[in-house]
Amino acid sequence: MLELRFIRENIDLVREKCLHRGMKTDLIENFTAIDAKRLALLGEVEQLKNRRNTVSKEIAPLKQAGEHEQAEPLIAEMRQVSERIKEMDKELTTVQEELEQVVMAIPNLCDDSVPKGNDDCDNVEIRTWGEIPQFSFDPKPHWEVGEDQGILDFETAAKLSGARFALLKGFASKLSRALTNFFLDLHTQKHGYTEMLPPFMVNSKSMTGTGQLPKFKEDLFKIEDWDLWLIPTAEVPLTNIHSDETLAEADLPIKYTAYTPCFRSEAGSYGKDTRGLIRQHQFDKVELVKFTTPETSADELDSLLADAEEVLQLLELPYRVVSLCSGDLGFSSTKTYDIEVWLPGQNTYREISSCSNFLDFQARRAGIRYRPDGQKKSRLVHTLNGSGLAVGRTLLAVLENYQQEDGTVRVPKVLEPYFADRF
Repeated sequence: MLELRFIRENIDLVREKCLHRGMKTDLIENFTAIDAKRLALLGEVEQLKNRRNTVSKEIAPLKQAGEHEQAEPLIAEMRQVSERIKEMDKELTTVQEELEQVVMAIPNLCDDSVPKGNDDCDNVEIRTWGEIPQFSFDPKPHWEVGEDQGILDFETAAKLSGARFALLKGFASKLSRALTNFFLDLHTQKHGYTEMLPPFMVNSKSMTGTGQLPKFKEDLFKIEDWDLWLIPTAEVPLTNIHSDETLAEADLPIKYTAYTPCFRSEAGSYGKDTRGLIRQHQFDKVELVKFTTPETSADELDSLLADAEEVLQLLELPYRVVSLCSGDLGFSSTKTYDIEVWLPGQNTYREISSCSNFLDFQARRAGIRYRPDGQKKSRLVHTLNGSGLAVGRTLLAVLENYQQEDGTVRVPKVLEPYFADRF
């Protein structure tokens, strides 16, 4: 979240940035009104407490001198003042809670380099990589490839769990495992990330720390009667590993990677991507998370993006990188690059990774700080994360790009060591 004082002192900037995101200004006007009420209450309470302290000093000598008649009116007045202070403290608590809810709902500010726009149609292509494959036949979408080969079973998955689930069988199951291991091996052995295996359920505090709560409650799966939520991404547990901690500058950057299943209700996506593996309630992903200093976070975003891109380069899957416009930017992000892989069976690019810089937005919510070398005062870290990559979407990209005319699927060369029994 943004700092309260920063919002107050830069209210026009915050309003402008919210407008760039396509938001109404009601939230900012609410902040201004509630914050003004809070400041007025604080001022009045402070005056009453000063009055109580002053009069209390007058009462004591009067009582000692036996001047009870002069002391009684002052004592009666102080009873009323104390009652008024109690009432105002309760009111102040309510107002502060209202203000906190408003502040929690204000998104991060877009970086000045973020293109202005309304939705994904206004995202800006930065670069492309690889050659679009040419086929001597009409390439099929992955769900047809998978069903024809008997390796993707959506009907049985629907029987087991309902819509937006998939059952991977045989080659697809092994391909998913190979991709996961390849991602983790690359990021740990070459890119220097430390592998973690976090819990797949987290508490509300953790969800709030990374910005999923309270805004995106409807997109999450809640465990009934428990303060636990199924994680929508490993970003949540990985980032909260250091919640309420002060790190040493010498330890930064800290780089974590983890494979986890992810769970999303896909609220508001009714009718979108109903075929195949694109938009599932449960999917697998390898996540990359960084903790950095403010001075290095911009460079670390470029490095994070390069780490994710290398996965696709080694798999020889063509892709493009786009900079998300202000209207398509995530709530907590100041700047995001999407990597979109080419899918010949659908004749389009589709997102396979998002790499984002959150500055100190998440760190302030989660209480993650670091102490600069030689200094006593700590500072908030900057956090970043990206997919390295989404396993299911990479799998479907392999099925579509490596499909053969006879319906089989060729294994990418870099994955051959994970299919030793076939080579």
